[in-house]
Amino acid sequence: FTAQPLKRGNAHYGGRIAFLPDATLVLTLGDGFDYREEAQNPANHIGTLVRLAQDGSAPRDNPFAGQPGRRPEILSYGHRNVQGLVYDAERKLLIAHEHGPRGGDEINVIEPGMNYGWPIATTGIDYTGARISPFPSWPGTVPPRYEWTPSIAPSGMAVVRGGLFPQWEGDLLVGALARDKGLHRMRIRPDGRIERQQLLLNELDERVRDVRVGPDGAIYVVTDHPRNGRVLRLVPPTRR
Repeated sequence: FTAQPLKRGNAHYGGRIAFLPDATLVLTLGDGFDYREEAQNPANHIGTLVRLAQDGSAPRDNPFAGQPGRRPEILSYGHRNVQGLVYDAERKLLIAHEHGPRGGDEINVIEPGMNYGWPIATTGIDYTGARISPFPSWPGTVPPRYEWTPSIAPSGMAVVRGGLFPQWEGDLLVGALARDKGLHRMRIRPDGRIERQQLLLNELDERVRDVRVGPDGAIYVVTDHPRNGRVLRLVPPTRR
C-alpha cells in the first residue's frame, strides 16, 4: 500500500498501526501540514485512517468500498495528525488521539465512514495566531471525546489491561511531548465520556514518545530527551 497522493514536506505523516481482531490493520495518515483542506476530501488518503488487509488491499466491507470518487481503503477522515492508536478488545473500541495546532488536541473513538472534522471544526488556532475555523463543531462531523487546550502534543497511547494495576484497569495512558510532559492517565466513563485522572512522570521533565502495556502487565514508557532518552518499566511498588 502507498498513500496517494505523494506529498512534499516532513510533517504530519501519522504512521501509527493497530491490528483488529479480524487480522486487518488500521494505519494513520496525516494531513501533511500544508495540505490540511484535503483532509475533507475522501478522494485521497490525506488526513485519514485506512483499513487494510495484510496484503495492502482494501477489505470489501470498508465503508467507502465501491463508491466512486472515494478511496476504498479509507476507514475515517477529517484527521490532522494521529499519533496514538489502540484497539481496546474488552470494549471493542478503536481509539485514536491526534495533534491539534495551538490547542485542540483530541481523543476520538473511531467509527467507520465518519468525518472527524479537521480543519472545518476545531478549537485550535494556527501557529501564526490566525484562526483556522470559527467553528468548534460542525454538522455531520464527530466531536472529540476529550480535548486538550493548550496542546500537550500527545504521542503514543495504551490501554491498561492485565491486572497488575487494578485501580487503572481499562484506563488510557497517553504520552505528552510538550506542555504537561509525562504520562496522562485517562478514564473512559460508562457513558463514553473521557476524563483525565492523573499526570504521571512529569517530575522527570522528559518528553514521552510512546507507551505500551507488556504481556506481564507492566507499563513500558519511551522517553525522548536530548541527552538521556530511555525505556522505563513501571510496576507497582510491591512488584519491583
